[in-house]
Order: sequence, then structure tokens, then C-alpha cells
Amino acid sequence: MISHSLPPQSGTPYLLANLPSKEKLVHEFRGKSLTGLRTPALVIDRAVFARNCARMHKSARAWNANFRAHVKTHKTTEGTKLQLVSLADKTSAVVVSTLMEGWNILLSGLVADGTVQDVLYGVPVSPNKLSDLAALSDALAVYGGVVRLMVDHPDQVQALEKFNLDQNRQVPWSVFVKVDCGGKRAGLITSSPEFKSLLLCLVATHATSIHGFYCHAGQSYASTSLPQASSFLSAEVQAVNEAAKLAKELLSSSVSGHTQPFVLSVGSTPTAHAFSEPSSEVLAQLKIELHGQLELHAGNYPILDLQQLHTNLVTHERVSHRVLASIISYYPGRSEDGGDEAMCDAGAIAMSKDTGPSGGFGDVVGDIGKGWKLGRVSQEHGVLVRKEPMVRDSERGLTGGDGGERLELGTIVHLVAQHACLTAANHPWYYIIDSDIEGGDEKVVDIWIPWKGW
Repeated sequence: MISHSLPPQSGTPYLLANLPSKEKLVHEFRGKSLTGLRTPALVIDRAVFARNCARMHKSARAWNANFRAHVKTHKTTEGTKLQLVSLADKTSAVVVSTLMEGWNILLSGLVADGTVQDVLYGVPVSPNKLSDLAALSDALAVYGGVVRLMVDHPDQVQALEKFNLDQNRQVPWSVFVKVDCGGKRAGLITSSPEFKSLLLCLVATHATSIHGFYCHAGQSYASTSLPQASSFLSAEVQAVNEAAKLAKELLSSSVSGHTQPFVLSVGSTPTAHAFSEPSSEVLAQLKIELHGQLELHAGNYPILDLQQLHTNLVTHERVSHRVLASIISYYPGRSEDGGDEAMCDAGAIAMSKDTGPSGGFGDVVGDIGKGWKLGRVSQEHGVLVRKEPMVRDSERGLTGGDGGERLELGTIVHLVAQHACLTAANHPWYYIIDSDIEGGDEKVVDIWIPWKGW
């Protein structure tokens, strides 16, 4: 239960974030060759990023679904624009994971120019952030925008009710109810008594307006095929649809203040990639069975990484990022299998310590260093090992190693990260290339500066 009074309120120090100057960075690096950059350096191919965004828009449109872009992977003005407006379609709805993202979307002018009109704060709302959320909501409302919250516990609803009462706030909070479809990250299972209690709490108050139901199958990242990812997608749709059905049963047609039809928001990057072209029969059946308007959400898809490659739903050509790293030492025969190892200047702070089903912390791609992966990481450096172990043959000695040639000191290798979201969070800015421009894949054409903090 929420205490009698709300906890002390915290604010977002967006005016104190002290981000680097884009103008100075562009002046310093635009036109510079990638070989001349200080490593480690995160590079993003804008052309590939944009094509991934257009592909996602096309998938959502094929299903007659709205699209909501999660901006937490890159956290930039430029990336958000590409996610929302592509050659295939456009949307104005986003998800943010931090209030720093929300405030910077406003400060960047994306709300004022109409690019962003709908901002969902994508984690269950904390009672000590309500004053900040109210200020952001009021600021967006000036331009016709709206802030939406996520709830999965009655105490959150009571906190919103208490805040509105204390502040004499007449505007109800627009909320998504978070539904758990098996991932056990956040949300409630629709068959649980707790879910019904939450719905009853929401129906009984004037402090909130149910906008829809939101599901994220985090467990879908373990998919290794289209059928597996599709099964997770089906589970997401079934969960939010069942939630909407239960809510409609609790609401009489005379009750106002709640969105009708409800928005049924589903997605993760793997399940979003499972959105293949539907048949007209499937679309007709969905129209009959759904208790609301379908919405697709995803975030990692513009950049992608080794985790997404492991799902077998995307190809290497669609991965838009690389981390450049320099070889700083070499150790012949040091590995346990007798193979060579090399040290590079990209460690945990450049790559993160996330690993994945493919093993290691990143794979070397491109012509230089093919056959090597980042096998171990310390804070500021990592150890490269061959992807395939060496095998001792009685006649030929050590063989194998996946053809990983000797790496010379000073050589720059290109790494694809296991988890692009955490890797991007480690870098102060991104070097942007554009493979659609002549020579644009070898030199810097822009700099994107991510929003830092919470």
C-alpha cells in the first residue's frame, strides 16, 4: 500500500547533463577517415539504420497496426527522426526508458515540430517521479503532445490518485497496463487475481484513463527461428487481447474516460521481425477477434547485434553498428588449445559485459581479423581469440582456428557487439557513416550525441 503521503519528488537534471557540442564534434570529425579515429569508437551506418526503420514501418502497415518506436538503444535526436519518419511510413509515437530521454525529445524540438506527439514512459511508474512526469506532460501538452504511463500494481494507481488530489490536477493520467506474457520482467498475468484487482482499481478512479495494454516478450531473444519468434508474438497478442476483453467486461458502455478501442501494444525486436506479410484471411480474422487496435513496438531493430543475428531472423548486412578497436598486443600459442590470442583496446566499458548464445562479447567482421572474436574483457581492454578452437593433429600439428590470421599491432578491427543497447550506452558520441553516399562508408559524415542520465 502507498503511504499516507507521497515520497519526496525527484527531478530530471537535463539542464546539467553537459553534453558535448555537436557543432564542435562535426567540425572536428566530418570527412575524417575511419582509420584516423581514436579507438574504441562506435560507428553507425545511417543508410542501413534508415532501411531497417523503413522495413519495420512496412511490416506494421501490412498488419494494419500502428507503430511505436523505442528510442532507448541510441537515445539521439537524429536516430529518433529516422525511426519515426521513413520512406515507407511515419509515426509520432515513442517509448522512452528514462525521463532524460523524454525531456530531451522535448528540448530537441521533436515535439514542437510534430515529429513526436505521443511519449510512453516504458517502465512501471515510480511515486517519486510524479512531479517530474507532470511537468513533462504539461510541457508536451503545449504542443498537443501526451505523456503516457505504465502501471502494473494498484499502489501505482493510488499514488497517481494521491498526486492529483494534492496538486488539484484535473487531467487524468493516460496509462498502459503492463501484461506479463511469460517473461516475468514486469506486468501481471491476465488470469491472476492481482490483474483483476488492478483493473478494478483503474476503473474506480478518475485519476487515470486506460489507454491500452502493453506486452513485451523479452524471452523471445532466445528464438532461433521464425516459427519460434512467431509463437512468442502470438503469445503477446493473445495476452493483451485477453486483458482488453476483461477490461471491457468491467466497463459498461456508459463509463467514460477510458480509450475505446483499447490500444493493444505488442513487440520486441525478434517478435517484430516475425511480422511477415499476412493473408487477407488472417487480417479479417484479427479484425473480428481483437478487442482493440493493434500496435507494434520495438527498439533494437535499427542497429541490431549478435543477439539478433542468433535469432536467424536478420542477416549481417542489416547490422548497422561497428565498434572499432586497435590491436595493442599479440600472444602466440597462449590460449588453452594452443592457438594465438591478441589484445585490443575495447574492453567492458566499450562493449559491455553482456554475452549471448553465440559466446563471447563481440565478433570481428570485415576483411581484417575475420575468424576472431572478443573472448574475454577487462575494464579497458579485451582479449581476442579465434572463433573455432585449434585442434592438434598427429601429422599436421595444430590446425583449425577458423582461418583467423595473425593480427599485427596497430591494426584496427571492426567488432559487432553482443548487445548494441548496452554497448551504445558506453560511448559519448557515435561516428556516423553512410554507405549510400559515394565514399560515405569510409569517412565520417555526421556525429550523433546520445542523451545521458536518468
